[in-house]
Amino acid sequence: MVSPTTMAAVRASGAIPNAEYLLSAEGVRKEFPGVVALDDVQFKLKRGTVHALMGENGAGKSTLMKILAGIYTPDQGEVLLKGQKIRLGSPLDALENGIAMIHQELNLMPFMTVAENIWIRREPKNRFGFVDHGEMHRKTAELFKRLNIIMDPEVQVRDLSVANRQMVEIAKAVSYESDVLIMDEPTSALTEREVEHLFTIIRDLRSQGIGIVYITHKMNELFEIADEFSVFRDGKYIGTHASTDVTRDDIIRMMVGREITQMFPKEEVPIGDVVLSVKNLSLKGVFHDVSFDVRAGEILGLAGLVGSGRSNVAETIFGVTPATSGTIEINGKKVTIDSPNTAIRNRMAFLTEDRKETGCLLILDVLENMQIAVLQDKFVKNGFVSEGALTKVCEEMSKKLRVKTPNLSERIENLSGGNQQKVLIGRWLLTHPRILILDEPTRGIDVGAKAEIHRFVTELARDGVAVIMISSEMPEVLGMSDRVMVMHEGRVTGIIDRADATQVAVMELAAQ
Repeated sequence: MVSPTTMAAVRASGAIPNAEYLLSAEGVRKEFPGVVALDDVQFKLKRGTVHALMGENGAGKSTLMKILAGIYTPDQGEVLLKGQKIRLGSPLDALENGIAMIHQELNLMPFMTVAENIWIRREPKNRFGFVDHGEMHRKTAELFKRLNIIMDPEVQVRDLSVANRQMVEIAKAVSYESDVLIMDEPTSALTEREVEHLFTIIRDLRSQGIGIVYITHKMNELFEIADEFSVFRDGKYIGTHASTDVTRDDIIRMMVGREITQMFPKEEVPIGDVVLSVKNLSLKGVFHDVSFDVRAGEILGLAGLVGSGRSNVAETIFGVTPATSGTIEINGKKVTIDSPNTAIRNRMAFLTEDRKETGCLLILDVLENMQIAVLQDKFVKNGFVSEGALTKVCEEMSKKLRVKTPNLSERIENLSGGNQQKVLIGRWLLTHPRILILDEPTRGIDVGAKAEIHRFVTELARDGVAVIMISSEMPEVLGMSDRVMVMHEGRVTGIIDRADATQVAVMELAAQ
């Protein structure tokens, strides 16, 4: 029985009591210059469910979620909250309507405390009008207790791990008493244990009647946490199903519109001489006595848990953080790699782990992002850039990698994650490297783009390039590598040949 007070509130808000859907979108269209991002799409979220949103990069998932979060305004269509049409003009509008979004790129203030980040613009005040830090600490601790998060509210965000920053974002969203929580790739940088903690929180929020929209490219997560899912492809709505009614292959077919017969197109190619030899490489306080060789045509996989030192080794080899001891040899000749420029002159290339922070120059266009590594190469004569020749090779590379963009003048921040990654790969392929280091090359991108990137890597190995591939995804490491080097707490714990590399064997070495 609904009380008169509740009914009055419902009538005042215009919401329909017991509406079938907590949040829905109908007939939504959104265009950007040269691109139709969404074309007559729909979406329906039930209360107390986890609804996964699936699709390749560029399918329109994030665009729709940004509309539901008040970041974008649709060109056509309508959004309904509890059966009532709403128009969201800003993220603050969305929050005030009980819709919170946790972005893949976390948006916290690093030099503020956890508590200050959570209650920013809503800080409790004392009777003199000043921020009541004691009350803010108490409210934060109470919130963390509710979510089973163990963290000091007074620690600065810059001192937190990525996983703990993710938890702060979730706590902040929950603190708004949101009815709808949108999570965009929340587990992309989490360990298995951290993912399980996140799933525990999600299940608890679901039991409280909160509707959760969950964007992910990880198929196993869909089956573990989602009640139902919707698939988008090329800006169009494809369909919605209960997660119990389909298989992984069914979902992939819906996402890409075709069969992906080989996710890991590994070929047996001739393995040549040693191109890169690392001996007793150390970076004080980070990793110690790392030694390995990589041969022409070989793909050496680097595995290990988060914090094992994999990325640090890659950065040191490329000169981002020069080694404190040890040696690096290229083609049998000892070299001193003291900067990325030195590495590039030695025909080395490095695709970094975080394309937004250390890869893409987001305010520049696709052409500028792709050409930047070769601006001091053969395309510069007497201090002048041969723009015509450089543009031509960038256009050819863009076509070869099948980068989806209206043109090369499009700002790279407007591209999907998978297409941004292709641009960065194109940047390094233009340098014609003989040693290619790939750090999480397929993180946060869809299955179709992953298969394409795996194909590019296979072709490079066939051409004699020595490849080092760092990945947190075990199937990728096992599927693509000729050998797997495993690290734990800054040390190499073993190197396994492809024939002997199993998930159990790798994890035993990673957890030593």
